[in-house]
Amino acid sequence: MQKLKERWGVTSNFQLTIIFIVFSITGSSSVFVAKPFLNLIGLQQANFPDAWWGTTMYWLLRILIIFPFYQILLVIYGWLFGQFKFFWAFEKKMLKRLGLGFLFN
Repeated sequence: MQKLKERWGVTSNFQLTIIFIVFSITGSSSVFVAKPFLNLIGLQQANFPDAWWGTTMYWLLRILIIFPFYQILLVIYGWLFGQFKFFWAFEKKMLKRLGLGFLFN
């Protein structure tokens, strides 16, 4: 845990626990929040062929659509739990790695 704390610049075990809680809550709630949107656009597994590529395409599209919800909720929950600075820096670093760093210039 010490290496993780150093890598993230976290000072206490309590702060690290809060960060883990935020990550766990965000993962679950992003799927829950995105579900009505997925239904609205008709992204349901029944709409894809039964072949292996149909299932793969369904899950790939689902993850790509849920991803923006996750990013937004991560910063919101980070703010609610008093860790906005950490999650904002984390968000910027992740989006830069994905080639979306131009969003912050």
